[in-house]
Amino acid sequence: MVLFRYCITAIACLTMLAGVVSAQAPATAAKPAPAASADKAPVLNLNTATVAELEHLPGIGPKVAARIVDYRTKKGPFRKTEELMNVQGIGEKSFLKLRAQLTVGAPAPASQQ
Repeated sequence: MVLFRYCITAIACLTMLAGVVSAQAPATAAKPAPAASADKAPVLNLNTATVAELEHLPGIGPKVAARIVDYRTKKGPFRKTEELMNVQGIGEKSFLKLRAQLTVGAPAPASQQ
């Protein structure tokens, strides 16, 4: 009789555990990949972007956007996106979040800056 109780208890525990695992499986499979959201975001050229365009980047407000344009004006065009971390208010964490949305290219003509 004791063996029967142990068997029933073990079967009940395994059934509950299987239910928990199967309930979690669809939830994790339904999550979109983080890279998918970054692919949809437009890529912004640091050398041609205006303050208004830079403000649309996540975590970039009007002051930091203005600093980016000021940095570009004083130091010249960005040669690589990593130079953005030289701007006050942009650290490594912020840059890593923005990296997929940034590019550098030919600088904008002086009349557009």
